[in-house]
Amino acid sequence: MRKYLESLGYALQAVVLEGKRGIRSVFKGIPVQMCQFHQWSIVRRKLTLYPKLPAHWELLHIGMEIPRLSEGELAHKLTTFEKKWHEFMNEKTYIIGCRRWYYTHKKLRSALYSLKCNLKHLYTYQQYPELGIPNTTNSLDGTFGVLKDLLRVH
Repeated sequence: MRKYLESLGYALQAVVLEGKRGIRSVFKGIPVQMCQFHQWSIVRRKLTLYPKLPAHWELLHIGMEIPRLSEGELAHKLTTFEKKWHEFMNEKTYIIGCRRWYYTHKKLRSALYSLKCNLKHLYTYQQYPELGIPNTTNSLDGTFGVLKDLLRVH
């Protein structure tokens, strides 16, 4: 799709993605912004809105702060969180009768590593203010809603 758009004469300045795997590699050489709302949705889906464990609550609140933080502030909070809850996150549950195990708090680990993995793409819009990159795909999602309404009327 990128090659097709460029063959039509479009020059891509930046891309805002929802976080699907592998798509970032298509846009090498172009600033890529991960949609902050979709990152929050990933964290919320992994931890739920009403977690029972303190570590889950803490990471959920860090996720809620994504739009109000800078990349450095979020990185610091994630590092602090990881140091504080390191032992808790590494707890293992062993399967009875065999030598196999799994991480007890795998959803917490998954939410944390999703934030860490996407961190460098969550604040691209701050690094390129001259491009006016939005931090979410909300404006695009709203456009699709209008187009769907027009199709229904038609």
